[in-house]
Amino acid sequence: DNTILDFNKAERSALIQTLIQLDIEPAESTLHRYHELNIAQWKLLELGKLTRKEVKLRRYRLLFEELGLERSAEEAVGIYERLLGQGHYYMEGAEELLQKLSQNYRLYIVTNGTASVQKGRVESAGLKKYVKDIFVSETLGYNKPSKKYFDLCFEQIPDFRRENAIIVGDSLSSDIQGGINAGLITVWLNTENIVNDSDIIP
Repeated sequence: DNTILDFNKAERSALIQTLIQLDIEPAESTLHRYHELNIAQWKLLELGKLTRKEVKLRRYRLLFEELGLERSAEEAVGIYERLLGQGHYYMEGAEELLQKLSQNYRLYIVTNGTASVQKGRVESAGLKKYVKDIFVSETLGYNKPSKKYFDLCFEQIPDFRRENAIIVGDSLSSDIQGGINAGLITVWLNTENIVNDSDIIP
C-alpha cells in the first residue's frame, strides 16, 4: 500500500461508494476526516493497543459519532472491504520497476493490510507474477513492525540471508521500524516529501 499500489486512491474510491450506500454525503471534509481516523487506528495497531477488528470498526464508529449519525460500523466495514478488494491502481512507475527487478531478485510483499482485501487487490493487479510470496500479518498472527512478524516471514523464504535483503516501504513506523527491528537495510519511499522528525532513521 502506497509503495506498489496507490492505496490512497483506492481508499478514496471505496470510501465514497461506501458512504453513498449508507446514505451519507461523501463531502471532502468527511473523506479527509476518515483518512485521519483510519491512520490513527492503524498506528494504535502497530503499538499493540488495538486489535485488527477494533481498528476496522473503530474508525467508522468515531466518524459516525463525529458526524452525529446512527449507522452500523459493521455494515460499513463489509461494504468498504468488498469495494476495496475489487480494484487497484499502481503507483507511478511501480509495475515497470517490478518487471525489471523480478528478473534478477527475489521479491516478497509484507503487508499489515486485511487478508481478504489484499488477496483481491493482489489478484486484480497481477502481482503474483512478480513476487515469490506475500506475507499478510493477519494470516501470520503478528503485525509489522514486530520482529516476530519478520522472523516468521524469513522462516518461509528459502536460503534467506538478512545481509542480502532490503525492505522498501512508505511507513516509517511500520516498514522502516520493522526493518530496523528485523536487522534489514531499510529504504523509505517518501513520495510526499514528509519531514522525518522521528527517531526512526532509514
